[in-house]
Amino acid sequence: MSPRVRRAIVAVSTMMATFLVILDVTIANVALDHMRGTLSAGVDEITWVLTSFLVANAISLPITGWLSDLLGRKRLFILATVAFTLTSAAAGAAPSLAAMVFARFLQGLAGGPLVPLSQATMIETFPARQRGMAMAIWGIGIMFAPIIGPTLGGWITDNWSWRWVFYINVPVGAAAVVLAWLFVPDSTTERPAVRRVDVPGLVLLVVGVSALQFVLDRGQREDWFASPLIVWLTVLAAAALVALVVRELRAEEPVVDLRVLRHGTFAVATAAMFVISIAFYGIMVLSPLFTQILMGYTAMLAGLVLAPGGVATLVTMPIAGVLLNRIDPRWIIVTGCALNAYAMYLMATLSLEASYWHIMLPRFIQGLGIGFTFVPMSTVALSAVPMRELGHASGLFNFIRTIGGSIGIAAVATFLQRGTQTHQARLASHVSLYDPEAWDRYQMLVATFMARGADPATAEQQAWGHLYQTVQRQALLLSFIDNFWWLVWIFAAVIPLVFFLGGRPRAGESPADVQRHAAIVE
Repeated sequence: MSPRVRRAIVAVSTMMATFLVILDVTIANVALDHMRGTLSAGVDEITWVLTSFLVANAISLPITGWLSDLLGRKRLFILATVAFTLTSAAAGAAPSLAAMVFARFLQGLAGGPLVPLSQATMIETFPARQRGMAMAIWGIGIMFAPIIGPTLGGWITDNWSWRWVFYINVPVGAAAVVLAWLFVPDSTTERPAVRRVDVPGLVLLVVGVSALQFVLDRGQREDWFASPLIVWLTVLAAAALVALVVRELRAEEPVVDLRVLRHGTFAVATAAMFVISIAFYGIMVLSPLFTQILMGYTAMLAGLVLAPGGVATLVTMPIAGVLLNRIDPRWIIVTGCALNAYAMYLMATLSLEASYWHIMLPRFIQGLGIGFTFVPMSTVALSAVPMRELGHASGLFNFIRTIGGSIGIAAVATFLQRGTQTHQARLASHVSLYDPEAWDRYQMLVATFMARGADPATAEQQAWGHLYQTVQRQALLLSFIDNFWWLVWIFAAVIPLVFFLGGRPRAGESPADVQRHAAIVE
């Protein structure tokens, strides 16, 4: 078998497993109501199906490198895929809410390492000149999964059963295991096997990440720091994570190797991706809410607004992969950030009279920006790390990206709600009988409702109700605009940081190749 064909099979097998993990983050969302009925769970209880998966996923992500050292990268990939497949079947067959939450927690633990493992495998399998395209192919799978997830989940739930949302993972996972067993090569750059388990570091990681993820996921529902539970969990998360950093920097064989941050380009790229992820995931929350709640679009029409952005991302990722070998990646990333900032600026200028095309265009431009940001940032970050540290670097990089996304979702949800309350209070102060414009509007509404057959008392009530709804919509629109402006400034703030990244490696080699070749010569 030619190396080109083998590399293609490796790409397919690793992408299949990664696709399933990313898909399961979003595909279950639309089936929650059906699960609630089957499992006899309340609205607040059923959300643990999502929370348990996210917490477990966040725990296992940063220890991927340590697990690779312990088991070997190929063996870990196969074991994690097998575990993810089996726990998916268990989630589909869950007879109760407790069983479902437990299965989803195990599923998240198994799925966490698959994303960084697939990324590291692609980097090591493809030669330096093809790594940009390899990351583009890998990125297509990462980005396509959340695009198709809600639609696929809804179709499966409506036509089959919510249980098949999990059962469909079984044949795909089994195929990925077979392909990985036969074609994924053993890593030739792994570090020596772990001799001792860093138990204190592992405990601090589990406690700190679990508490942090719970705070981010449930904070808005619990009214943040008005809740004693959120306060105590925040203190616990901060203390555990600070202790984790101190412990891991001193440990000989840390469970999370923070020493990879000594590579300047990797550290800067990771910081930039953290900031960008806050904005990316914030957009994923704002866009569907804007179209469905504020503009009154159906789910299908909202999907048609968002779909062009996904298509733009899928198209530009391969283009970014090709450009990485020809121009300085920093300029590609700057272009991506600028496109995202411009898209958010266009969203911030929308009104309630905006047409479909006015909303779709910013989404399309934003999709272009994602393609020109995600691929080069990942490639530059991981190419700056020696091959023997690739597993640790990829796990940490994706962990930081995930935490940034959780912060973005929590921040946007909070700012949107509280901003709406602030604007509503301000606008309502102008809606009184002593305001000439408000009085004229009120009189016109009363006349309109009376012309439709309402008696004077009912017409007055309907007029006030209409004015109140108008204030609510305007307040929500102003809150959306505030959030879009925040996203503009976030993307703009990343641009100066990008210039601290390393430039394009010479002669088609990455810094990791240079270091590896130097080690061979020695």
